[in-house]
Amino acid sequence: MPYFDTASAAPLHPVARQALLAALDEGWADPARLYREGRRARLLLDAAREAAAEAVGCRPDELVFTSSGTTAVQAGIAGALSGRRRVGRHLALSAVEHSSVLHSAAAHEAAGGSFTEVPVERSGAVDPAAYAGALRADTALACLQSANHEVGTEQPVAEVAALCAEAGVPLLVDAAQSLGWGPVAGRWSLLTASAHKWGGPAGVGLLAVRKGVRFAPQGPAGERESGRAPGFENLPAIVAAAASLRAVRDEAAAEAVRLRALVGRIRSVVAERVGDVEVVGDPERRLPHLVTFSCLYVDGETLLHELDRHGFSVSSGSSCTSSTLEPSHVLKAMGVLSEGNVRVSLPMGTAEADVDRFLDVLPGLVAEVRERLGAPVSAPPSPAPVASLVVDALGRRCPIPVIELAKVIGEVPVGATVTVLADDEAARLDIPAWCEMREQEYVGEEPADRGSAYVVRRLS
Repeated sequence: MPYFDTASAAPLHPVARQALLAALDEGWADPARLYREGRRARLLLDAAREAAAEAVGCRPDELVFTSSGTTAVQAGIAGALSGRRRVGRHLALSAVEHSSVLHSAAAHEAAGGSFTEVPVERSGAVDPAAYAGALRADTALACLQSANHEVGTEQPVAEVAALCAEAGVPLLVDAAQSLGWGPVAGRWSLLTASAHKWGGPAGVGLLAVRKGVRFAPQGPAGERESGRAPGFENLPAIVAAAASLRAVRDEAAAEAVRLRALVGRIRSVVAERVGDVEVVGDPERRLPHLVTFSCLYVDGETLLHELDRHGFSVSSGSSCTSSTLEPSHVLKAMGVLSEGNVRVSLPMGTAEADVDRFLDVLPGLVAEVRERLGAPVSAPPSPAPVASLVVDALGRRCPIPVIELAKVIGEVPVGATVTVLADDEAARLDIPAWCEMREQEYVGEEPADRGSAYVVRRLS
């Protein structure tokens, strides 16, 4: 069964498994103790730290191990903000950061601080000049991911880091998705990562803090990991994480070329065979193994279940696959279609035959889901036109509001409008995206007694 969701968690690398089993026998003792077993454990911990630091591109004494990537992000943000509290309490971040960064920003604001979200272009990347514009005299910290976890777009970290350095603001880089593929370029100040993203065991994160960065660990003081990660180290998992990071780096160059070609094939073939689909993210400046696309008139949860039934494990950023009506904050920030969203992230070693079978199966499944929802197969006929229409889609979740819009747009003359009443938050994103795909004009959103009224003008 092809597993195509390595952006969530990569399969355990064989080297990680071997190192984990060996460390269970040799690394169970307290590395802080001076007796033989403790010294042996300490040697393993030091070797793991040196290997991880080499991969990150920092000094071993600048890197600590945490209990997860999220913990690393939260500790990094809190420590940097506290260390620079005399400068100010402002935080800058991109609008497409991982939820751990967004949650940290919200907690910081609740505690009396402030933050600015830098918008992104439709590709998902920030404009370095726009990011620089968000830096203020009281900015204590800036955050920017190295590559996006939902659409794979690589961020201009080196450019932003240079601008942050010029402004005297430290930059924290969340490198969870990219570190297995190579080091992060640029003059970053703090870096975080998570082992289960590159094939290490879950429960191990990395936090690197460059020398010279003001940093004050928050919470009760601890004696381990320079006081930045409290608690007893999970030494076997740390050893396995460091060993697997080195192993995947050795394989990365060749696999990146091979997987980039497979992802390129998915990007082109999906657009050719499926129809009414938007492939999102930067087509060039992207991670080699990840592609995301959104299908008009498709219930994302149903599509994912159908793909699973046919043996493919994929994920989605669509609101149709969640328990809330909120679409993915990443897709929302990009202004792209969210309904029928599918994220494919290929693990190292993915067979070309599995990708081909996925591309053979997908079009038929999308067609089946659309048929169940009564989506239009082709442009509807144009009977005697009316001046304008109102479509009541209140109480109906995506993709129904867009499907109902597509059914009636041909019933109004060119220049006339269709107003869609909807209370599904995803409509705020998907109706403008449909207009761009269909070359119709999105007039805007108006208040309504319930939900919102989305006005579309027919152009063709």
